[in-house]
Amino acid sequence: MTDPTQVIETPATADSSGSSDERIRKVPAWKRMLHRPELGAMSGALLVFVFFFLTAGDSGMFASDGIMNWTTVSAQLGLIAISACLLMIAGEFDLSIGSMIGFAGMMMTIPAVYWGWPIWAAILFSFAGALFIGYLNGYIVVKTGLPSFIVSLAFLFILRGLTIALSILFTNRTIVGGIDKYADGDWLAAAFGGTIGKWLFVWLADVGIISSYKDGSPIVEGLPMVVVWCFLLACVSSWVLLRTKYGNWIFATGGDDKAARNVGVPVDKVKISLFMFTAFTATVYAACQVFEFGSASADRGVLKEFEAIIAVVIGGALLTGGYGSVIGACFGALIFGVVQMGIFFTGIDSDWFRVFLGAMLLIAVLFNNYIRKKVTEARH
Repeated sequence: MTDPTQVIETPATADSSGSSDERIRKVPAWKRMLHRPELGAMSGALLVFVFFFLTAGDSGMFASDGIMNWTTVSAQLGLIAISACLLMIAGEFDLSIGSMIGFAGMMMTIPAVYWGWPIWAAILFSFAGALFIGYLNGYIVVKTGLPSFIVSLAFLFILRGLTIALSILFTNRTIVGGIDKYADGDWLAAAFGGTIGKWLFVWLADVGIISSYKDGSPIVEGLPMVVVWCFLLACVSSWVLLRTKYGNWIFATGGDDKAARNVGVPVDKVKISLFMFTAFTATVYAACQVFEFGSASADRGVLKEFEAIIAVVIGGALLTGGYGSVIGACFGALIFGVVQMGIFFTGIDSDWFRVFLGAMLLIAVLFNNYIRKKVTEARH
């Protein structure tokens, strides 16, 4: 199966006698490429890499540790951008993702540190609570008909307020640390904290491909679990979106939910499940941060919902729904991470980072609007 909004015209095909079918208009490859939602993000990523290679190529940005820095930042945003992308394709928004990051972090840290829960139980409790809130968020949207922008905005404030209030109530502080000493040896904590592939990076250092310390140990010890999670979720989500019936339901729901209902698409279930998925990825993000820093903070995730939406829009998704790409969202997150770290390596004032994000958002919306017009013209 393929995304029906992306395949507008096809090259002429030959019939059994070898002659082409004149009823099918031949479309050049470059024009078919314009219909790909991730084209803008891929082009933007290339330009960003070229720019920083020229301006910060000798600053360490493209050394092994520099590459790992912006890869990690990109993967963190990519986690929530993937789920935000699927939800936006379905025609909805979730502005509570950032608040869910802080709330989920506290849900797994307070029980472990103050109530003596096993780490694995605290993690499962956090995921269960997040999925329930995601379900509640989606249920209110589909049953009341209220715009998801308003409902999720309400949850943004509710979750942020609960995070601060409950953390002070139970711990008398807004930063809860010390979970790292409880996480050692826990089977589930290992899935979110630490790194994998240490042997590979040792070998890369031995053969001189990456840098190493004086004692021979590699500067980069392994691949962070947040990068692994982002890669796995990107692959699975992209496959589901483009190769399964559920993926077609997502596109149909965002394209025209009334028409989708008429042909039997379970629109309400699709939307609720996607709200639950955004809560799930926010909790994965929170778990990776908690076990990386050994603490949870009530202000974690502030403004991350808007950064995720920016990454998705840069990745080619339309704000009106029915069109988008998980791969494009990942490239949007990559642009975000490269620019954020690139500004640091070049020594440019970090205030310009927000200026760049705003400019990229505007350019992406204009580009997507142009593509939508071309797609609409091709249908007539």
